[in-house]
Amino acid sequence: MPGKVVSAEDAVARIRDGSTVATGGFVGIGFPEDLAVAVEQRFQRTGEPRNLTLMYAAGQGDGRDKGANHFSHEGLVKRVVGGHWGLVPKFGEMAMQNQVEAYNLPQGVISHMFRDIAAKRPRTISKVGLQTFVDPLNGGGRMNSRTTEEIVERIQFDGETYLAYKTWPLHVALLRGTTADLDGNITMEKEALFLESLAIALAAHNSQGLVLVQVERLAATGSLHPRQVKIPGILVDCVVVSRPENHWQTFAQVYNPGYAHEIVVPTATLQPMVMDERKIIARRAAMELTPKCVVNLGVGVPEGVAHIANEEGLLESLTLTAEPGVIGGIPASQPNFGAAINVAALIDQPSQFDFYDGGGLDLAFLAFAQTDQEGNVNVSKFGRKVAGAGGFINISQNAQKVVFMGTFTNGLKIGVPGGRLQICREGDCRKFLSHVEHMTFSGDYAKIRKQEVLYITERCVFTLTQHGLELTEIAPGIDVERDILAQMDFRPLISEKLRLMDERIFRDSLMGLSLKTARL
Repeated sequence: MPGKVVSAEDAVARIRDGSTVATGGFVGIGFPEDLAVAVEQRFQRTGEPRNLTLMYAAGQGDGRDKGANHFSHEGLVKRVVGGHWGLVPKFGEMAMQNQVEAYNLPQGVISHMFRDIAAKRPRTISKVGLQTFVDPLNGGGRMNSRTTEEIVERIQFDGETYLAYKTWPLHVALLRGTTADLDGNITMEKEALFLESLAIALAAHNSQGLVLVQVERLAATGSLHPRQVKIPGILVDCVVVSRPENHWQTFAQVYNPGYAHEIVVPTATLQPMVMDERKIIARRAAMELTPKCVVNLGVGVPEGVAHIANEEGLLESLTLTAEPGVIGGIPASQPNFGAAINVAALIDQPSQFDFYDGGGLDLAFLAFAQTDQEGNVNVSKFGRKVAGAGGFINISQNAQKVVFMGTFTNGLKIGVPGGRLQICREGDCRKFLSHVEHMTFSGDYAKIRKQEVLYITERCVFTLTQHGLELTEIAPGIDVERDILAQMDFRPLISEKLRLMDERIFRDSLMGLSLKTARL
């Protein structure tokens, strides 16, 4: 084949031992699965390449075998610098067994590091991560005892403290697009996201490295519209036409035209949420929406806010976003998280984090796994399980207001007879602890910033105050002592104006919610 087109096997054969390799992707969107499979198979067959450093921003995997899981072999990788680890459980196991050096840095910071590597800047400077586990005062993002090199420093400018994240040359970029011409120009018309593909390609090229891109199809040289080219051919070394089974649009769907924005999806066809604890939490959270607010929705329980906004006819009055670059529309849920339908705009991930880090978000809805009396939140590490922070730190530290969402305990079962909440079976794992295991969100830092912070569960609502968590609302049917205080490791402040949550939340019918009356 003329031009830059080669087989996946020939492309990855150019990767040398000790290389720093970056992969693009968000969950299963935009991940170069065919190239990753080829790297894994070559290592299993020949023992090469060895001792790679793998660098990626967003979580990339299906929680089992796909995505970055293909790299999780002892000897293949010696160091991982990743934004999210939960979808790559094999790497989490390797980290806990000290088989790899393991760093967890904020997703947005890593996406910006690629740009700084391309420009040969020695550091990425940001306030993101201060007073969290990424801060050198709390470990500097190192996840095990094998990881000793400090790659995050504290630095001051004009009397203010920042974090300086070290950068390094990038030797190989593994990326993905839809169409390539024979000169290596890459378009992404069928991809759900653009991500940081251009930044990674620039970083590898300017480091005198390799840029390998898998695509679905080829086009003649000069036939691609220049406005559609997302990675110019001057940056690309090899093009690989992927096997169809390794080029699904997400890890769950072969192709959805709505995710590629070919069609506008009728929102009336979307199924309403079932009446359970997740819907209760999402309904109460949706009451924090205000007219024209710009919102980020995290993965998990927060995804329900989009469904509630749609059910209640509020979508046209606000703008939902997701960190990989989605602006407007309705973000998809797992396993298609990161994609969206009916968007207003789609930008690259580093630019989206510029917007987030600069305070562009009015409101963020994020899940919590643990919280404590100071309002700290952990979503990143539990015992020997490494989940990683993803974009959580960027988003939670910089949104004007943040709403943490989750069930009060893990594994509970509820009912809502007569519009009153009933705990049919209490969960077997507490989430309100004396001290969180890992500091993904700092309550003290939020207090310094005077950030408004809520913690919404199915049975109650807390507000972060200068003196810690304060209980401000309880659900109808809930006993404060039995159902709340007895299930916590600490006693929170209790508001003198403690009130019931809106009874509409607990009835299996539309609430008639409007943004004008959204705040209770």
